[in-house]
Amino acid sequence: MKILSARSVSGTIGLPGDKSISHRAAMLSAIADGTSNIHNFAASEDCSSTLDCLSALGVNIELNGTAVLVHGVGLGGLKEPTNPLDCGNSGTTMRLISGILAGQPFSSTLIGDESLSKRPMKRIIGPLSEMGASIESVDGHAPLIINGRGALRPIEYTLPVASAQIKSCVLLAGLWADGETSVIEPVPTRDHTERMLRGFGVDVTVRDLDKGKRVSVSGGSRLTACDMTVPSDISSAAFFVVAAACLKGSRIVMPNVGINPTRTGLFEVLRRLGADTALSDKREQAGELVATVEVVGRGLGAVAQAEAIIDGPVVANMIDEVPILAVFGTQIESGLEIRGAGELRVKESDRIHSIVENLRRMNANVTEYDDGFRVERSHLKGAEIDSFGDHRIAMAFTIAGLFATGETTILGAESAAVSFPDFFETLQSVTVR
Repeated sequence: MKILSARSVSGTIGLPGDKSISHRAAMLSAIADGTSNIHNFAASEDCSSTLDCLSALGVNIELNGTAVLVHGVGLGGLKEPTNPLDCGNSGTTMRLISGILAGQPFSSTLIGDESLSKRPMKRIIGPLSEMGASIESVDGHAPLIINGRGALRPIEYTLPVASAQIKSCVLLAGLWADGETSVIEPVPTRDHTERMLRGFGVDVTVRDLDKGKRVSVSGGSRLTACDMTVPSDISSAAFFVVAAACLKGSRIVMPNVGINPTRTGLFEVLRRLGADTALSDKREQAGELVATVEVVGRGLGAVAQAEAIIDGPVVANMIDEVPILAVFGTQIESGLEIRGAGELRVKESDRIHSIVENLRRMNANVTEYDDGFRVERSHLKGAEIDSFGDHRIAMAFTIAGLFATGETTILGAESAAVSFPDFFETLQSVTVR
């Protein structure tokens, strides 16, 4: 994929459904009693992997574009798969569905592509084993063989790392435990699972602690099917927010974007660093807050004189947006430093390395740390970019190509389909040259 510099980006665009919410909507619908209608389901390869795995477990799913009809089988209705369940590139699929499979009376095997097979799974194997599940792995990596033993033991588990995936895995497993299962998160993480469980009729208890929260579910809680419209994906919005904020004369409007409070750290950071963003038409949709996002490009050259350092809890809740934030950092006077982001090392690629390597190729002044990086304001030059098979790297550096002089080539651009299949067409439709 070849990218040329742009004068501005302008227009109203529709974004795909939120990937994190779509995964959870499909899984909870599958184990609910009754039929659920899901609208604006994420048209991504990751979420397709979740639907394929659920179908292989005996769930009848009807797909019509972005509308999904899921005929739930209840807590006891899943069937033993005849073949390994292929999670593709989706860590969310593998980690969350492991929680569901841990409480089943049958065995199943989870596999993934080369990238997913390198990602750490001990972080879910540990708590699920405490609950009584028997899980075999390859040194803590996929393939995972989950030998179901039926009912699980309830536990209280403190997250060793800030991870909504681990929290969700344990809470889902707790539905098959004999008693109350609790997760203590010292640093608050995305709460999509808690919100959606409530939407399906599960009693979820959240208690504030001196540091963090305690989230609990009761075993045996039945789920009742419901209809929902998935909000548009805030992580997909991030690429267009940065493009519009950095190109003077731009104006981008994105309706129905999810603005879950655990996901809006991106907007807060960008506003603090000079981006002109506004939220309007705020309302609740499927238990989630949504709004219309508008971004106006006024130029950032003299804004944000103070040093910009992003670390602490805010990083955990915008970890997927760090690649595009790195690109934003090349365009502001202060530059940008990200710390406490070591989790990026074990994403679809080593994202810290991927970011630093590609920024350097584009003539950016960047320093790499174990847990992050610092990038200075830089005049970007077109270059050959390696996506490292990582969808967020491919899309972030496509946006960087709009700011660069000369031509930028994205190798492995097709990886964008993991989360945003129409990304390039959507970007082309609003780009002014």
